[in-house]
Amino acid sequence: MKQNRRNFLGLAALASSSIALPSNLFGRSQTANTEDLPKEIRDLQPQKDGVVPITIEERKQRIVRAQELMAQQKIDGIFLEGTASCFYFTGMHWGQSERTFGVVIPAKGDLAYVCPRFEEDRARELILPVFGNEIRCWEEHESPYALIAGIIKDRGVRYHRIGMEERVRFFIADGVKKVATGFEIVDATPITAGCRMIKTKAEIALLQKANDITIEAYKAAFASIQPGMSQSTLSSNIAAAFRKLGFNGYASVQVGKYSALPHGSITPQTILEGDVVMVDGGTLCEGYESDITRTIVVGKPTKRQTDVWNLEKQAQDAAFAAIKIGSPAEVVDAAARKVIESNGFLNNYRLPGLPHRTGHGIGLEGHEWTNFVKGNQTKIAVGMCFSDEPTISIPGEFGIRLEDCLYIAEDGPKFFSKQSISIDKPFG
Repeated sequence: MKQNRRNFLGLAALASSSIALPSNLFGRSQTANTEDLPKEIRDLQPQKDGVVPITIEERKQRIVRAQELMAQQKIDGIFLEGTASCFYFTGMHWGQSERTFGVVIPAKGDLAYVCPRFEEDRARELILPVFGNEIRCWEEHESPYALIAGIIKDRGVRYHRIGMEERVRFFIADGVKKVATGFEIVDATPITAGCRMIKTKAEIALLQKANDITIEAYKAAFASIQPGMSQSTLSSNIAAAFRKLGFNGYASVQVGKYSALPHGSITPQTILEGDVVMVDGGTLCEGYESDITRTIVVGKPTKRQTDVWNLEKQAQDAAFAAIKIGSPAEVVDAAARKVIESNGFLNNYRLPGLPHRTGHGIGLEGHEWTNFVKGNQTKIAVGMCFSDEPTISIPGEFGIRLEDCLYIAEDGPKFFSKQSISIDKPFG
């Protein structure tokens, strides 16, 4: 699945607001009349009921866990910009600009924020006081980096190590390094990933909802597929289906030979009788993402298309069967590759064959820790969530990908969505 899908989802949210966007932003009009939509999409109803946001208490528990991990990793505190990890711990959305804004989570004591002075009032509107109400502000001509180091010093220093979350830009990490004399700047991923990789029941429920909504949107939009339809029209129908369900979502559509490119082509495409059509996308529920791919053939598939589709399904099944609590993540990738390569396709990512890892972690970001990939010795554990998506790409011909996401329950892996049954039954 495309890693930049979050950008499309964010733009889709704007598209549903009062802000005017270019009509060709998604390769389609954002102002289509609802009456022009297929009946299957028009009949959809909002499904927001039952969505339970993450509680303040759960976020507090996350902060406690992060502080426990900091003690284990010998880190005095970590700095986060206003990205997914900031939202994970504090429930606050901010984003990134050229001006440094973020939060310090110390190994001991209360959180504190670093903010441009003229943004202070807006920050106080967004910050939940239960997660710290101290904001240290900097004027336009001043440096924010000493403020970051100062918060950690004031909370108590034991190890002289400051962790930077992986999304923190280099200029900020480097700025702190230059002013924090005697401190080592280290990677905070063992803290952030150590928390975010393991999902709670509340998180899994939100992921389940996002996946359920995605399947409903796909079902309605797939009913509209017909020869002569443009790629962009189908993508527009999927986005409209998401909106009718009360969510913002997006899916890429790749047709025919372009489906062999795992992340697609910018070439405009038209769906013809006999074409492979690959749809890959999802939505957000309280920030938690879905990621589902369905591949079909318009009209009657050829034996070649059916055989490759069936092999892809075997590879997806083999990957799922290889998932065992306590096993290294790499065994899942190996299981899918064994199926594909033993049937005449090339190895080591060469084409025709499987050109990428078998799956990725998923949660507040479409791609996060950890991956089903060769060399990954991370042990599979209860609460982890992944995609299962081996692809078979045949350049110049077509590609087949089946993607469903899953979570690790106490008794093993569980899919969020029902797998495709066959090339002509994509929705279980």
